Amino acid sequence: MSQHYQCSLLYLVKLLIDVDGITDERELRALYLIRETEEISDAVFMAFEDKIRGMTEREVYDAAMSELQLCSSSEKLNVFALLYKMSEVDGRVDIKEIKLLLYAIKSAGVAFDEVVTRAKSTPSLVI
Repeated sequence: MSQHYQCSLLYLVKLLIDVDGITDERELRALYLIRETEEISDAVFMAFEDKIRGMTEREVYDAAMSELQLCSSSEKLNVFALLYKMSEVDGRVDIKEIKLLLYAIKSAGVAFDEVVTRAKSTPSLVI
């Protein structure tokens, strides 16, 4: 997968983790698993952490969507399938998580049904 894919995924996962105001340990473990399975290097992750420092939620979202525009259709679908799985990790799906997910999916022009189908074939993020 491209670096644009990895960056858009990281930005959106960050937003999803933070949107409900609760950073759950299970979400952090899932982020680690995503980094591992999507082969996101320490260098890319550290650069991402440096970039988001001091950014507002809106700036993080805009950066995510800018990176996402440079992704293939398959990469976009993978991003949202992983976000869909990520929303379930802490054992509850918060309404703010759902709104973020649906808004981003619509903004990216991806069909929600395709996301659900891809998510069903994606391994669990629950560790």
